[in-house]
Order: sequence, then C-alpha cells, then structure tokens
Amino acid sequence: MEVGLSVSLAIILLAFAYAPKEDDTSSLMTVDAIEEEIEEIPQTNQAKPPPPPPPPPPEVIEVEDDIEVEDQPNLFDQEMDVDVEIETQAYIPEEPVIKKEEPKEPEIFVVVEQMPEFPGGDKALYEFLAKNIKYPAVAKDNGIEGKVYIKFVVNEDGSVSQAQVVRGIGGGCDEEALRVVKDMPKWKAGKQRGKNVKVWYTLPVYFKLQ
Repeated sequence: MEVGLSVSLAIILLAFAYAPKEDDTSSLMTVDAIEEEIEEIPQTNQAKPPPPPPPPPPEVIEVEDDIEVEDQPNLFDQEMDVDVEIETQAYIPEEPVIKKEEPKEPEIFVVVEQMPEFPGGDKALYEFLAKNIKYPAVAKDNGIEGKVYIKFVVNEDGSVSQAQVVRGIGGGCDEEALRVVKDMPKWKAGKQRGKNVKVWYTLPVYFKLQ
C-alpha cells in the first residue's frame, strides 16, 4: 500500500513538472483585449427631466355689452340760489406823514474873516476887567496869582453865552473871572462872508497881587 501511494505521488509530481508553460504573450493579449473592451463601452446620456407643464390659460370673463349707464346730473347746469353777502369797506387813504425838519443850530466858528471885538477894543476890555474883578480873599491870603482862561461864545447879536473855565488857578479866582465875563456888555459880532456868525472866543483874565 505504501509503495503504491508513493508511486502515485511521484507520477503526479512529474506530470506537474513537465506541464507546458503558458506564453506571456497570451497574457498580454488578454490585457489588450480587456482595454479594448473597456474603450468600446458606449457612453450613456442621462435623460433630462421633462419640462414643467405650461400654465393654464387665464379665465375669460364675459361682459355683457348691454349695460345701462345712468345719466349723472350736471352740477354746472343747475342753478343754485345762494345769497352771498360781501362786505365792502370804504378806502380811506392815509395822510402822508410830513416830517418837519428841525431847525439846525447855527455853526459856531473858531476863526472867521472878522473876529468879534469888545466895544472900544482890547484896551477898553482890560479896563473893564480891572474895574469889575474883585481879588478873592482866599487867593490873597495864600498868595495865589496867575491867569484864568475863560472860553465863551459871541453870538450873532454880540451877546456872550456858554462861558466856561478852560484853565484855572484856584483860590476863588476861577469863579470870579467867570462872573465878570458873564456880566460883559454886548460885543461887536464876528462876521463870515459879510454875515454875523457865532464865534468861540478865549479870554485870559489876569490875577496879580500888588
């Protein structure tokens, strides 16, 4: 038995050993054939979805031709009795306002063609001042002396106004000089272009102790 099995196995092994080998070309052809089969596979197009159904046609509503339209009354043709009262006011024209021009104050000149003059001239003026001025007691006691300058206006009629002290020395001398100037008689008025005018005049009044 054992000898028979061994012989059988040996025969089988020999058979496998001498079996003819397959050619490599057959295997290569088989690969090429497979590639050709793959290339020849037809491409299948995917079916597009069907388009949506069209919308239903609009519903047609039949309108009867025989429609009676009632005539509307024409409001413009109707007569309307309306009593309208219109108040009318009489037009009263306003009186024009006339502005009265205020009389302008005459100009007071400083220098004119002909200056004002005391009656009798400058000599008569200083005689008047020396005669009428009284030396204030306070000024005497304190030894005050000097010049007091008085400024005043000689009007068109020669009268003196707006007298004021421009520069004083005190001790009662300023007030005394102002008093005497206000008491002066009328001057000869100053003139400009042959017409009497107002003129400013400055007068020095001397106070000197004897």
